Amino acid sequence: MNVELVEVAPGKWRVKRDRPKAARSDLPLPYVISDIMDPVEQVDGRFYTSKREYRAVGRAHGLIEIGTEKLTPKPKGVIDKASKQARRASIKKAIEQYKSR
Repeated sequence: MNVELVEVAPGKWRVKRDRPKAARSDLPLPYVISDIMDPVEQVDGRFYTSKREYRAVGRAHGLIEIGTEKLTPKPKGVIDKASKQARRASIKKAIEQYKSR
């Protein structure tokens, strides 16, 4: 058995092992989303080239950016009796109209 040692520090040795190649992308740099954008007019009449400033002004004016809003969850299983009865009456009426044809 042939074991090859590698010195990792002065006086410290390790067995040389074949290490798998690290997973790397073919791209030269990591993907970075820029803060820069084409000049866009906000509600205050000024043009912004920074996404951060544009969003801050919109939030200050009470605007919601589509796709970033946080929706409030609706409670599950909560149905009031009036809407339940109205739905049943509507279905019953539709069935009676269908049968009377």
